[in-house]
Amino acid sequence: MEHRAEARVDVSAIAANIALLKSQSAVELLAVVKADAYGHGLIEVGLAAERAGADWLGVALLEEAILLRTRGVRIPILAWLVSPGSDFKSSVTHDIDVAISSVMAFNEIASLKVKPRVHIEVDTGMTRGGFLDEWQEFLTLDLSQIEIAGVFSHFARADEPSEKQNIDQLNRFKEMVADLAAVGINPPIKHLSNSAATLMNHGAAFDLVRTGIALYGLSPDANTLGSSKDLGLKPAMQLRAKLHLVKSVPANSPVGYGATAFTQSATKLGVVAMGYADGIPRNTQGAGVAFEGEKAPIIGRVSMDQFVVDLGADSTAQSGDWVIVFGDGSHGEYTADDWARASGSINYEITTRIGPRVPRIYAPHVY
Repeated sequence: MEHRAEARVDVSAIAANIALLKSQSAVELLAVVKADAYGHGLIEVGLAAERAGADWLGVALLEEAILLRTRGVRIPILAWLVSPGSDFKSSVTHDIDVAISSVMAFNEIASLKVKPRVHIEVDTGMTRGGFLDEWQEFLTLDLSQIEIAGVFSHFARADEPSEKQNIDQLNRFKEMVADLAAVGINPPIKHLSNSAATLMNHGAAFDLVRTGIALYGLSPDANTLGSSKDLGLKPAMQLRAKLHLVKSVPANSPVGYGATAFTQSATKLGVVAMGYADGIPRNTQGAGVAFEGEKAPIIGRVSMDQFVVDLGADSTAQSGDWVIVFGDGSHGEYTADDWARASGSINYEITTRIGPRVPRIYAPHVY
């Protein structure tokens, strides 16, 4: 059965991105595959990253890590959003490292007979996850009760390389690592860099870099760091869909719910078989699809299962034809960055929100 829409994922692009990122950092690389690999597919991308030379995989949730392990991933896996009350024993069973950022989590793990490997998350200035107000209390505990494999933090503004906060966070991280050393704890793995820092701040690499968005060939911030092409990255996802219907309409025809748009002249409209139930942002204005290298912008509101594009009066598109929603831009199509700008979002969200009704198709050399 032919699909009405599909996300085509180029695993060779992911491999190329891993090679580039490893060459940039010269340390071990953790491939971030949380949130279904940013919409690209958890298992397939996880296994592809392992084959391509990733040294670690990183996820938010313990259940994501367990799924990877049970589906054949052999390299180390770190799960960093494992809250107190979680089944820490299962992380031992499945050989998964976990992060802790509270005294409560420490106490739970310390009470176990068999303890997982732990990475201590510290707050160096993002004021999100990590030890902050409990840090001095934590340092007074008997830390020999747990196996500490790593210590890490997260940059808040690495995609803005000139911001002083990056220097402040790097210095604070070094201070907190020194605090651990002062009580006899010297974790073998220290990690701070995300994708942006991996590409732009080599002095923050330490023992391991964590690469997320760049793994998928997208820029951490196209405005401040440049496009994927500027950074040498290869976008891995091409999203395409069928034209459910093509029809000619006269000028001044109202389009979509609320009649928020009208055709400016006689034209052909295409009904694309995707909608906000599939992850197409409802508020998009200024993006659309491409057919045979020609862009066709959205007209009217995005509906749950479909949206309408203005193909132009001279278009040769027909009902049933494929159109490209976004890709790497090499075929004249919109990119994930274009869609992000058109919906007031970021490219991370554009790929991650593509819903489960859209099958992922894996192949080398999609473009």
